[in-house]
Order: sequence, then structure tokens, then C-alpha cells
Amino acid sequence: MSSHTLIEVILAILLPPLGVFLRFGCQVEFWICLLLTILGYIPGIIYALYVLVG
Repeated sequence: MSSHTLIEVILAILLPPLGVFLRFGCQVEFWICLLLTILGYIPGIIYALYVLVG
């Protein structure tokens, strides 16, 4: 795991859409993560970690 990925994962835990935005920009992954974070913070974290690590 590179230091860039580690920073993205830390940001994904603190503010999930920000971590996804840094990797993908305003693509569909960001919007899904934003919606899930609005609906519930934990689903947003899970999705962000899934997208960033997986």
C-alpha cells in the first residue's frame, strides 16, 4: 500500500466522499459515495473503502 493510498483511506474514514473524490474526481463512484454518506455515514465509509482498496 503506497502512502497516497494510505492518505486516501484515512480521508475515506473521516469524510468518505473526499477520499473517493481524490481518486476518481466527479465520476459515478463519487456520487454513489456521497449519496450513501448522506443516507448513513457507515455505508459511505464501507463503500469508500471498497472502492479505494478493492
